[in-house]
Amino acid sequence: MKLGFHLGYWGSGPTPGALEAVVRAEELGFDSVWTAEAYGSDAFTPLAWWGASTSRIRLGTNIVQMAARTPAATAMSALTLDHLSGGRFVLGLGASGPQVVEGWYGQPYPRPLARTREYVDIVRQVFARQAPVTLAGDFFQLPLQGGAGLGKPLKSTVHPLREDIPIHLAAEGPKNVALAAEICDGWLPLFFSPKSDAFYRAALQEGFSRPGARRTLAEFEVPTSVPVIVHEDVEEAASWIKPSLALYIGGMGAKSANFHLDVFARLGYEDVVTKVQELYLAGRKSEAVAAIPTSLVEDTSLIGPAAKVRDELAAWEETVATSLLLRGDAATLTKVAEVLS
Repeated sequence: MKLGFHLGYWGSGPTPGALEAVVRAEELGFDSVWTAEAYGSDAFTPLAWWGASTSRIRLGTNIVQMAARTPAATAMSALTLDHLSGGRFVLGLGASGPQVVEGWYGQPYPRPLARTREYVDIVRQVFARQAPVTLAGDFFQLPLQGGAGLGKPLKSTVHPLREDIPIHLAAEGPKNVALAAEICDGWLPLFFSPKSDAFYRAALQEGFSRPGARRTLAEFEVPTSVPVIVHEDVEEAASWIKPSLALYIGGMGAKSANFHLDVFARLGYEDVVTKVQELYLAGRKSEAVAAIPTSLVEDTSLIGPAAKVRDELAAWEETVATSLLLRGDAATLTKVAEVLS
């Protein structure tokens, strides 16, 4: 299993020590480095800035939010970064959720799967540059129908370095996971667990079995973000992860539409996550954190003494995951890489 480094998105400002960590990840032989965006820092700019100090490691977005840009704009950034990096770019896309899509980007959220299918279609047409880009979709029309009536089909002025830049799709629900298998080159899970492997294998196989599917499981990538904390005290290690889990379970999404909560409910924690959400939305955040059992953390993370982490890694190696995406500074990456190697 390969290792990757996930920078995530910024908090109040640039991630301290990010450049040092990216360079160290390449020195350690990591396969990839990834950036993200929510409603603050964007994913492309930090990847280009810090990635410019590397020469081998793949550069991916995990994720670019589709509502933030038109498909053509996303394809332009991908073409540009792929050229500048010498063919090392991976485009990770995601639909996000209705709170961010409609609240921050001012775009409609309904029917995200159908919208994603059209979005990826346009991006792939831009990459291929075989003909002017056209689509008469429900969500995207190129040329636009209406308006000034003067639009014409166009091809990118830039000739692609690679006509088939990899596209990965972030997904948590089974239908979206199946769509990733059907139309993309990889799937970017969040809160994956070896205990959910059979569930996601079935969803992926549904996509692979559809007519025109691009890949088979053997050709497909699944870079998986996994918190890894090597520490003698399991409970203390878990305590560092629980606040983030409480945020995603309780506060990242509406009460009636929280896809992160659904992931943990499928893992058997429905009563727990319902309680966490209630507490979090009531403003009782410390109680929400305390309501998360350490077993939930252990199901979706690798934490504890080095021997425990190594033993539990074996279960991850038997899953569909092809890479483990780690977080931390340069020293943390070095320490964790030694344990996992």
